[in-house]
Amino acid sequence: MADPITVSGPVSGTEKTLAFETGKFAPQSMGAVVATIGGTKVLTTANAAKSVREGMDFFPLTVDVEERAYAAGKIPGSFFRREGRPTEDAILTCRLTDRPLRPSFPDGFRNETQIVTTVLGADQSNPHDVLSINAASAALMISGIPFEGPIGAIRMAYSQDGSWIPHPTYEEAENGTFELVVAGRELDNGDVAVMMVEAGGSENAFYYYDDGAKKVTEEVLADGLQACKVWIKESIALQRQLVASVIATNGAIEPMKWTPVLDYTPEIFAAVEKAGSEKLAPVITIANKSERNEATDAVTAEIIAEVCGSKDAPGEFAGSEKMVKEAVRSLNKKLMRARVVNEGVRMDGRGVADLRAISAEVGVLPTAHGSGLFQRGETQVMNVLTMAMPRMNQMIDSLSPNDTKRYLHHYNMPPWANGETGRVGSPKRREIGHGALAARAVLPVIPNQEDFAYTLRLVSEVMSSNGSTSMASVCASSLSLMDAGVPVRSHVSGIAMGLIYEDGKYITLTDILGSEDAFGDMDFKVAGTEDAITALQLDTKIDGIPADVLTAALAQARVARLEILEVMNACIAQSRDEVAETAPKISTIFIPLDKVGEVIGPKGKVINTIQQETGADIGVDDDGARGIVTIGAVEAWRMEEAKAAILAIVDPPKAELGAVYMGRVVNITKFGAFVNILPGRDGLVHISKLGGGKRINSVEDVLELGQEIEVRVEEIDDKGKVSLTPAGDPPPAKEGSSSSNDSGSSERRERAPRKERSNDSDSAPAASGGGVDVVEVSFEDSFDAQLADELGDLGPKSERPSGDGGGRSGGRRRHR
Repeated sequence: MADPITVSGPVSGTEKTLAFETGKFAPQSMGAVVATIGGTKVLTTANAAKSVREGMDFFPLTVDVEERAYAAGKIPGSFFRREGRPTEDAILTCRLTDRPLRPSFPDGFRNETQIVTTVLGADQSNPHDVLSINAASAALMISGIPFEGPIGAIRMAYSQDGSWIPHPTYEEAENGTFELVVAGRELDNGDVAVMMVEAGGSENAFYYYDDGAKKVTEEVLADGLQACKVWIKESIALQRQLVASVIATNGAIEPMKWTPVLDYTPEIFAAVEKAGSEKLAPVITIANKSERNEATDAVTAEIIAEVCGSKDAPGEFAGSEKMVKEAVRSLNKKLMRARVVNEGVRMDGRGVADLRAISAEVGVLPTAHGSGLFQRGETQVMNVLTMAMPRMNQMIDSLSPNDTKRYLHHYNMPPWANGETGRVGSPKRREIGHGALAARAVLPVIPNQEDFAYTLRLVSEVMSSNGSTSMASVCASSLSLMDAGVPVRSHVSGIAMGLIYEDGKYITLTDILGSEDAFGDMDFKVAGTEDAITALQLDTKIDGIPADVLTAALAQARVARLEILEVMNACIAQSRDEVAETAPKISTIFIPLDKVGEVIGPKGKVINTIQQETGADIGVDDDGARGIVTIGAVEAWRMEEAKAAILAIVDPPKAELGAVYMGRVVNITKFGAFVNILPGRDGLVHISKLGGGKRINSVEDVLELGQEIEVRVEEIDDKGKVSLTPAGDPPPAKEGSSSSNDSGSSERRERAPRKERSNDSDSAPAASGGGVDVVEVSFEDSFDAQLADELGDLGPKSERPSGDGGGRSGGRRRHR
């Protein structure tokens, strides 16, 4: 086994060390690097195909993240006890790794390329996602695959005291107000160009703001984009050190041989530009998306016919129809960008900072717990909120220390949202990523589960798409939350920004169209309240964007966000006072930990009885210091009845000596009946008091479960146990039952003298030792009594088969 090559360096401002290692694992991979920080370790490999697949008209880069349960000392929780489809965290890490790498490959490189990160160690303290970005860049740097790196990445947490913490632990991020992930490259002048940003507020951010923490505004975020450069440079320097060590040990890294694939030749583009510039100029001014697409298709067909000719009269570029079509697309992009740069006018006639028409509506679906409809231009999203008991929290089986999630946001975009056909089914990576972004934007304003016990599931349905459906999902989510009566802090609005870099000038576009997203150089999304940013996402198609350009873009985005907030506030300014009639009404009670068992009862008997009687749904949990009882029901009165019953158990009312109560029989035993006289308070009526002075053989002869009976409190002992006696006339015996004083029973035989009975027993087959009395002993009754002392009331006694004494089916055994 070869000796590994290892480089490491300290993370400034921390006691942590970032390390890269190669040469030990995956020796046949073109590039393989193990990256480590703390106890978290990932292996990232980079490989590329030797040739281009025929007909490949895009760069086929795939990033996969394999989360291994053993990394965290776990066994997968699935039925097969094996890792299956990627978790949501793994998919988000794939996207996070892909985004800064993709624009760093040269134009024309179409060889299939695959980056695979396998998580080998997860210390439950240091996340592995940013480590994956750095390891992927390092693996590409030593692989020989054409890659314009290295790329450095850093996660920072904004603490409550207003400082940025590099590579924070899960706990540090949770205790902060904001997280910021930035990836970038180092320029020749030593500055860092930002290539990717992913950021969001923490779950308790607004609680920390209430306690005096500094809010994350555009200015704070701009400071963070400057602060991150130190740690990005450290990662880049470490990767360069690794490359130098590999070259020093193994010799020069042999570059991969590859052939650029051109979408079209310069000659074809020149011909298309000459034939199509005048024809396309009016097309790019059509505001309606479908009309513009139809006009573009018609002009494209005309240009292809003119440049390529026909079968009967072939043109100069006959047979190159596909290249001509790509050249038309590039010409369309060139004309659109030139119009924006030179005239300040966009495809739909707006200025660079103008918003499209905006509308907002709530209460769209009458049966939903909450619903909101948001439209911006041709982009339309409906969000539907469903609320449920905390037991519906999602269970998470991942490598992070988080094992539950109570706020879920799912995003769906069917092909018909673009007027197209396509696959409909399970969500794709894009849909998962957009849903996660919208969730991150809204999460900080949602009350925690202690203040608002519900599990929340929001579903964003994209009805029409033409630019930034994810930010429309944020706005629609905020509307549906207020419509449902969720006490959110305020509305959250989101906006998508674009960027065009031409002739050394950066032009920022507000509220970009789908075409502007495709033809532009940056996709920049920001969401927040009136006074704080809650989420940010940025991706570039160029080599990076200066921080001062991003700062100016943030300020321009704020103006648009506030304008959107005005429309949303005009629709619904604050959360409704009560949840919808169709939603469950939930109340949470905190009880002493030692009372949890009493509320649940033996085998769940008590809590099940309350649920059956009230129709409420009850969940019982604890946080180690106190019991947490959550009660829910669609009808509020059911919830209140269940709540009163539980409070009566926790602090039951006291019975008064000598008082008369109308009670209900809740349990019957051999020695008497237990009667509930007050909420949470039962008493015993002994069997000797039920016959009205006559002896009865069984309690069931006079009483049955659920029967009402008037009783008087006869005695209360020092432990609070209540002894009862029937008030007024004793309950009548049931028809067919008999008591010990029934002299008219013809079936009872006369009691024989002891001597005669003894002689009779001699004739019994089992009595082999004459003159010995047979004593009947019940081990079951003794065991039931012992359990009752330890666990409480065990419920009605079941009927056991008596057997015939000769087999094992009998309920009792005879002992001499």
